[in-house]
Amino acid sequence: MHLKVTKGLDDRELIRLLRAGDETAFRHLVEAYHERVMCLALGILRDPEEAEDAAQETFIRVHASIGGFREDARLSTWIHRIALNRALEKARRKRLRERLGAWLPAWLPQERPGRASGWMVPGIRVEDREKAAALYRAIDSLPRNQRIAFLLVVVQRMQYDEACPILGLGVKAVESLVSRAKAGLRRKLEAYREPR
Repeated sequence: MHLKVTKGLDDRELIRLLRAGDETAFRHLVEAYHERVMCLALGILRDPEEAEDAAQETFIRVHASIGGFREDARLSTWIHRIALNRALEKARRKRLRERLGAWLPAWLPQERPGRASGWMVPGIRVEDREKAAALYRAIDSLPRNQRIAFLLVVVQRMQYDEACPILGLGVKAVESLVSRAKAGLRRKLEAYREPR
């Protein structure tokens, strides 16, 4: 889905305004992309605070780098690529802290215990939370490329041609990743299927 920031303002005009330092254009950009950037970051990080940090870092990077944007990809693709990289970098740092946790002195800052395990997407009914938690655990257990492809195509409902440049892969490769992700999730979630 190609986003328009305001009626009648296309990406080219938006980029021109952003490069000119127009703060209103930047606010419109953040409003238009924030929800999708947050969704992608939440899908990877599973922690609302960490995801919000990643989203803020994404928009800071967009603001700082818009002058160097070559326009050989869509603006939405570029923003999603930055968001993906920010979230993956945060996830890598978090895993490193967890692995080194036992070896680090107690005075060094560490992840707060339990933050990532209990988050829920707003709108999930209480009775569905166990199923949702199982789904998130299953998604987390997918190989990284499958997880990201699934989040982009299935969760965010991107077209394959939008997801391909974000992943740096062709349509067939992304289709294969999504297909394998769905098959893996079906296996992992078999116990939660409703009897017919």
